[in-house]
Amino acid sequence: MCLSLRTSTRRNVLSKWLKTKAILKDPAVRGLVPETRRMNEKSLREMLDRYKMVYIKPETGTYGNGVMRVEQGNGFYSYQADERKRVFTSFRSMYRSIVRDKRKRPYLVQKGIHLLKYKGRRFDIRVMVQRDSKRAWEMTAMIGRVAHPKKIVTNYHSGGKPTDVRKLLRPFASAEKLSRIEKALSNAGYDAAKALSRTYPGLNMIGADIGLDTRLRPWIIELNTNPDPYIFRHLADKSISRKVLRYARALKRIPPAHNKPVP
Repeated sequence: MCLSLRTSTRRNVLSKWLKTKAILKDPAVRGLVPETRRMNEKSLREMLDRYKMVYIKPETGTYGNGVMRVEQGNGFYSYQADERKRVFTSFRSMYRSIVRDKRKRPYLVQKGIHLLKYKGRRFDIRVMVQRDSKRAWEMTAMIGRVAHPKKIVTNYHSGGKPTDVRKLLRPFASAEKLSRIEKALSNAGYDAAKALSRTYPGLNMIGADIGLDTRLRPWIIELNTNPDPYIFRHLADKSISRKVLRYARALKRIPPAHNKPVP
C-alpha cells in the first residue's frame, strides 16, 4: 500500500528507464520510441551493429550531462562526449574507454536518430504538456532547441539555443505540411504524457523532447517530469510563456508571481 501511494503521488520520475518502460505499455506511443535498452557490452555492440549510430546516456541525470554519441564505421568506432570525439580501431578498446568515462553510473543505449539540422546544427523540439484546472492534460507550448555547434545535445544549459519551431521547420515544409508536423508533435507530447501518467498519476507537468528525422517522422527521445517552464520566455510571442508559467504556478511547480494578479 505504501509503495502504491508513493507511486501515485510522485511528481518527478528520475529514471529514464522506468519512464521508457511505462510509455512502451501504450500502443499509441510505442512506435514513437526509439529502441532503448540498458547498456552493457553486449547490448551496445548489438545496437551498434543494427543502427551504426546510437546515443548512450545515464539512467538518471539532467541537462544532457554524460550523454555520448557512439558510431560504427568501416574499420573504426568512435564516440563523442561534450566537445571531445575519440576514435578507435576496435569495439573493445572503445568500450573500455566509455566505461572509464561513464564511471559506475548505469547507462542506457538508444537507437540514434539522425535529427534535422538548422544551419548545420542539430535540433529537437521541447513540447510542454501540463495539467489544467480539471487535471486534464493540455499541450501548452512547444519550442525548438538548436544544439551548440560543437556539441551533440540540444539542452539550453549545455549551450543549446531556444528557437521558434516554425523558423526551424520552414526550410523543410510548406505552410500546410508545417501545420501537420506541428499537430503530430503536439499529439506525440500529449499522448506520451497520458501514457506516462497511467503509471505515475501524480505527474502534472511533462516536457517531451521530440526529434524529427530526415523524413520528418517524430521520435520521443526523452520525457522530463521536472521541465524548465522559463525557457519559453525566449519566444517572441509572450502570451505563450505567460500561459506556461500561469499553469506552472497553479500546479505549484514554481513560486507565485509577487505583486501581480494571476489572470
